[in-house]
Amino acid sequence: MTDAAEDTRVSPYELLGGEAGLRRLTRRMYELMATLPDAAAARDVHPPDLANSEQKFFEFMSGWLGGPPLFVERRGPPMLRRRHFVARIGPAEIKAWLTCFEQAMDETVADAGLREALREPIRRLAHHMQNVQ
Repeated sequence: MTDAAEDTRVSPYELLGGEAGLRRLTRRMYELMATLPDAAAARDVHPPDLANSEQKFFEFMSGWLGGPPLFVERRGPPMLRRRHFVARIGPAEIKAWLTCFEQAMDETVADAGLREALREPIRRLAHHMQNVQ
């Protein structure tokens, strides 16, 4: 067993730049969702004002990336799929959402290794939300 003080692993949250880095990513993602024509399918499943959705996503991603578990502290267990049942999420919505996330990540995350490490897990997460064909 290793002593906790000897554990030098750095979380993706820290590699991203902590709160400020994550906020840049989530803010850019929702800016893209509001403006990209290719994002219309994802945009349409959100409320008119994206601020609350962006904040929830920021909180979720904080914990998911190894930072503070803000979503759990403020809203309880994520149960993402269950929380998303109120919205129609099919292949078009997933593709649009991933377009926004991946472009935001490409624009705001300087570390190419981190971007590549996050791509497949975030794609799996997005596809997990699908609730219609």
